[in-house]
Amino acid sequence: MAAAAEACDLIELRLDCLEPPEWETKANVITKLVGESACESILTFRPAEQGGRRELDDETRHAFWSDAIFSGSFFDVELDVAERFNSTSSSTSLPIDWSRTICSHHDFNGVPSNLDQIYDRMAATPARILKIAVQANDATDCLPVFHLLERARKQGREIIGLAMGTAGIATRLLSPSRGAFLTYASLTSEAGTAPGQISAAELREVYRLENITQQTEIFGLIGRPVSHTVSPLIHNAAFAAVGKDAVFIPFEVNDVRAFIKRMTHPRTRELDWNVRGLGVTAPHKSSVMDLLDSLEPAAREIGAVNTIVIEGDQLRGHNTDARGFITPLLQKFGNLRGARCAIMGAGGSAKAAIWSLKQAGAEVTVLARNGMKGSLLAELFGAASMKLEAATFEDFDVVINATPLGTAGQLQDETVVAGQQLRGARLAYDLVYNPTETRFLREARAAGCETLGGLAMLVGQATEQFRLWTGGVAPEDVMYEAAQRGLKR
Repeated sequence: MAAAAEACDLIELRLDCLEPPEWETKANVITKLVGESACESILTFRPAEQGGRRELDDETRHAFWSDAIFSGSFFDVELDVAERFNSTSSSTSLPIDWSRTICSHHDFNGVPSNLDQIYDRMAATPARILKIAVQANDATDCLPVFHLLERARKQGREIIGLAMGTAGIATRLLSPSRGAFLTYASLTSEAGTAPGQISAAELREVYRLENITQQTEIFGLIGRPVSHTVSPLIHNAAFAAVGKDAVFIPFEVNDVRAFIKRMTHPRTRELDWNVRGLGVTAPHKSSVMDLLDSLEPAAREIGAVNTIVIEGDQLRGHNTDARGFITPLLQKFGNLRGARCAIMGAGGSAKAAIWSLKQAGAEVTVLARNGMKGSLLAELFGAASMKLEAATFEDFDVVINATPLGTAGQLQDETVVAGQQLRGARLAYDLVYNPTETRFLREARAAGCETLGGLAMLVGQATEQFRLWTGGVAPEDVMYEAAQRGLKR
């Protein structure tokens, strides 16, 4: 509690974490701590189906609150408990202070179709504050939550509205600026009590939560997954460094067509927000193209978009991966004309890499796990192709991993080729940036290759995004340092 009081304005105490015998024995101690705390508290006694730590039947929960074992600043009671108290003829004598009560409902399966009816039931109780938390499986699942926030604002009701999970992060960051009573944060990154919670330090230091208003410009990254990305650290650090009123948010997007239509395009979006630009990552770099109003020539030729700029009522697609990719190679080689380069992969990043190398006069060979896909990609760009199985690279100057193998998480221990295959190659370049030291790079170094990681490309393409979005010069040193800090967490 002491640590939380230094980081937050309200502390939620989860009494359902206590063992049943402790409910009474610890009551006086907890009440004393609540009274002495530097900030107010919210007491909860949550059943498992509502996100609690133990099974609690209705009678146990009702008796718990009826006996008024604990005293606290606010009480968070579930909708069924609030309705039962409200229907009791002697409700005025019950220990719950309705002016200090949060009536809550949680759905960990998704967004219920009857969300408005649930809101109506909650609003019918005397509870001062309503809380609705639903599981978001796609960023568009945030829309019903934002609509409830707007409804409550118009009705003068205090509300907490959240979409849980990585896909719901936007509601945690933007709900206070849209009238929410509070947003939740964990004390540390490892101590979250609900899916998608961000630490209090990150909310304040990375996203500058308390500076966000409805006029704040919104930027973000759309992809699946986005939980590993350090782009929010890079761009938010850049915005802070130049004093720009903007925030960069990760959006977990499954249905990119629905996201562009319902949340992004000025002519069709269902949310009144100041969204100004988006980064695009796998698997949407190609599929997003036909949803845009125009494409810059490089993006069209590459066949992939990683940056969207919103100008008026138009969505314009760009590709900054190409410049981000080629710049570190030019810094190492000076000139790539005639350089023999092997690219493993056939996705959006591979397309940008092939295009850049061809523009620089390099000789390019494409290798892909899907041989047919690799051959078609090579033919599209006038490159050669090889089978990936048992390929060797002694005749190549540069070998590039443009696949996701090696990325932090389930793929971290994988590599697209083994070390013995890389012997004789001059440089191994991994476009994976998290972790900074991938298995591919370790095996390449053991095989005697120079190595280059993906962090330089990440920052390079981000600085170009910053220029497109703001018209200004990016603080590249700040962005690089932010990326390095993020990868060391």
